[in-house]
Amino acid sequence: MKSHRHRKILELIEANEAETQEELQSLLRENGFAVTQATVSRDIRELGLVKAQSSKGYKYAVNQNRDSAEMSIKFHAVFTEAVTSIDSAENIVVIRCYIGMANAACAALDSIKWKDVVGTIAGDDTIFCVMRDKAAALDFVGQLRKLI
Repeated sequence: MKSHRHRKILELIEANEAETQEELQSLLRENGFAVTQATVSRDIRELGLVKAQSSKGYKYAVNQNRDSAEMSIKFHAVFTEAVTSIDSAENIVVIRCYIGMANAACAALDSIKWKDVVGTIAGDDTIFCVMRDKAAALDFVGQLRKLI
């Protein structure tokens, strides 16, 4: 349950400008997660979220400067529960996810900052990763498959 909630939090902060814990709690409740403010506070700490500048002021965001070991753990938790298959075509890696989970998995993937990933884009259940070349794509697929 906790990992599902963490995935949803990552998805929500990417799609919304939650400025307070109460706003994030409300968004979670709207998405079927009955949580207390204390739980939201703990989740924010565990995910390493920070307040970042937004168009309206400040919002919760993923801390881009977190310790890489901690990011790796969070990435692994989100990614392994979201992904159903991984394949490649030339320099493009296609990652299939359970419906509604691609955005959270993509945010987790982006937080790792893989060296040969040129860019990513996520839909509802699919992530496209553009790699530097075909060899990098094949290597990336191998690394990701080991995770799942």
